[in-house]
Formats: sequence, C-alpha cells, structure tokens
Amino acid sequence: MSATIEQIQAAASDWSIEVTPNGASKIDSFADCLAPGTTVNVTFLPGSDPMDTVAVAQRLHNDGMNPVPHLAARSLKDTDQLDALLSAFTQKAGVSEVLVIGGGVDSPVGQFASSIEVLNTGLIQKYGITDIGVAGHPEGSPDISDEEIVEALMLKNELAKRDGLNLYIETQFCFEADIVLAWEKSIRDAGNNLPIRVGIPGPATIKTLFRFAQVSGIGPSMRFIAKQAKNVAKLMTVQSPHILLDDLAEGMAADKDCMIKHFHFYPFGGFAKTAAYAQAIADGQIKSLPKGGFEALVA
Repeated sequence: MSATIEQIQAAASDWSIEVTPNGASKIDSFADCLAPGTTVNVTFLPGSDPMDTVAVAQRLHNDGMNPVPHLAARSLKDTDQLDALLSAFTQKAGVSEVLVIGGGVDSPVGQFASSIEVLNTGLIQKYGITDIGVAGHPEGSPDISDEEIVEALMLKNELAKRDGLNLYIETQFCFEADIVLAWEKSIRDAGNNLPIRVGIPGPATIKTLFRFAQVSGIGPSMRFIAKQAKNVAKLMTVQSPHILLDDLAEGMAADKDCMIKHFHFYPFGGFAKTAAYAQAIADGQIKSLPKGGFEALVA
C-alpha cells in the first residue's frame, strides 16, 4: 500500500451508498446490511415515477437510515411537483438531505433545465433542508462543457455562502485516482470551497463495470476499464477498487487542503456486498497486498 491502514480507514469513514427503487425491491431490510444512520442515496431515474423514490426513502427512514433522495431537475414538471415531492420526502420519510442533479435526459420534461434552477426556487430551504449535494464531474460531462461546469459550480458556491447552506459535491464514479485528485485541485484553484464525496465503483465483475461505464460517459476511466474488458478470460473476474481507494487516501493525506472528505459507493456488484466491503474498510479490516493496494477482510 502507498497509504497507511490508518489513512485509508480515515478516508473511508462516514461512507455513503446508492440504491435504485428496483434494487431496493430486492432488499428485505436495510437494517440487515447497514449500520444505523448510514447515508443512502435513492435515485430518481429518467422516466420513472418519483413516488417510487419517496417509497424507498420511507423504507430507509423506517429502517433507521439517512435517506438522501435525488431531485433530477430535467425530470421535474414544475415547482408544484417539486413542492409536493419535498413535502412527501420530509413528512413521510424524515428527509433532511437531498442530492440535486441535472438528470440524464436530453430535453427537460418541464420548467427546469439545470440543478441551479431548482436550488434557486428556495423550496428546498422552505422545508428546512440545508444539507444538499450537487453533482461533480471529474472527467467532464457529455451534457455540459467543462467551462459551463466550472461556472455552475461557482454559482453553487455563492449560493451556499449566501443562504448558509451545507452544500457538498458528489461525483460520478471513476477508476483512476490521479484524475480525481487533479480535478479536485483544479476546481479548488478556481474557487471551490464545497467538500467532496468521491464516487467509488463497488466490487463487481469487469463485465458489469464495463456495462455501467459505457452508459455513464466517464471519459478516461472508460478507456481504463475497456482495456481490461478486452481480456475475455477476465470478464467475469471481480474488480475491487482497492488501488483507487489506496491512491485517493494517500492523496488526501498528503494535501491538507484537499476538499475530498468521503467516499460514495455505487453497488454495481450488489448492494449488501458493497456495503459489507465499505464497512470493512471503514473499520480498518484490511491487509496489504504484495503488488500494491489491499484486501478488505469482509466477514
């Protein structure tokens, strides 16, 4: 390992994880695979019923978790629907934190074209929600130029300062720490003061990771996983993010001003398996490997 076990454990503390309504339907009890209070994001996918997201958030709340529903700007009809959703989230699911994203659709279905427009309605604040995540793109986005991304990020920094909001950035998943660390430094130099949760692909087969990478538009990391996917014999082997986590922990420890604070896991290889993996690392249950990185000692 490049980083120490203590550095990796510190970097991996207070991790969060993602679930889709479809994925949630396969989980009998979140309390069986998560510690109380774990932060779980609930997706609002294009074309889906937003009340499915409400239902999963309610389940998470009842199981003692911290549900963080997505609010996808381009999939919202209008302020009335946004208001109704926020009312349902807070009253039915005890929601105190949300993630506001643009949403992966080419044309907005309603009046919102970007996440900043949703934030500027003041409706989230109306419901007492001040912990708000916004999207981060270490490798750029197919929906918006790099210049527009930085401009939007600075507007969100200004909004957080003006309204006293606890905004943070949550990124798309990637596979290479150097890209993430360079991106963090670049937006910090541009004026970013928002803490960052870095998206981590949970352990999964190379075939599965390649499939998700294809639809996510993650640029350089796509080439990284595509190179491995060319080896047909390895398609069904499980790829662990241990090198990525090791390198991120080292970079975070080496730069005291680094704004990366936490990891957010995408459970491509299964929700319970990813949760157990993340918890083992946060507990320091790891051992170094001869060729670099580490093995998580999952119970």
